[in-house]
Amino acid sequence: MSSQQTHGSQAYLKTKVLTATPAELRLMLLDGAIRFGEQVRRGYAERNFELAFEGTTKAQAIIMELMNALRPEQAPELCVRLSALYTFIYKSLVEANMSRDPELVDEVLKLLRFERETWQLCLDELARENISAAGMRVLPRVGPTGGGDQPRGTMSIQG
Repeated sequence: MSSQQTHGSQAYLKTKVLTATPAELRLMLLDGAIRFGEQVRRGYAERNFELAFEGTTKAQAIIMELMNALRPEQAPELCVRLSALYTFIYKSLVEANMSRDPELVDEVLKLLRFERETWQLCLDELARENISAAGMRVLPRVGPTGGGDQPRGTMSIQG
């Protein structure tokens, strides 16, 4: 890859990250963790332990970012479960790095791929709901929003 191609792909990635929604960023992080997990696996297969270590370090950094992005105030039970999953993945990467065990990496990859697939399904459902909501001409009836001069009932989107 030429220097110009590398610069172009880095600029594209930067634009993609800067314009992504938080949900899309999470998907990109999962993609990165999978990619670096595959690098670890490849490093062990090739007996290139430097490559494996580099992949492990980057995958662990992504897992930590996923953990730090959890917001328990919004979904406490889900965050507890995801935190446990990410902790397990992180510890498995540490253990795989110490033992150079490709089976542990395979387990990590299996979990990450499942998490990515689940997240993609959530994004697809959200997109369907957004399309459905965009087609609504009248907003559904809602209760009071905390006082003020808010009328009850329905409201036209068109004004």
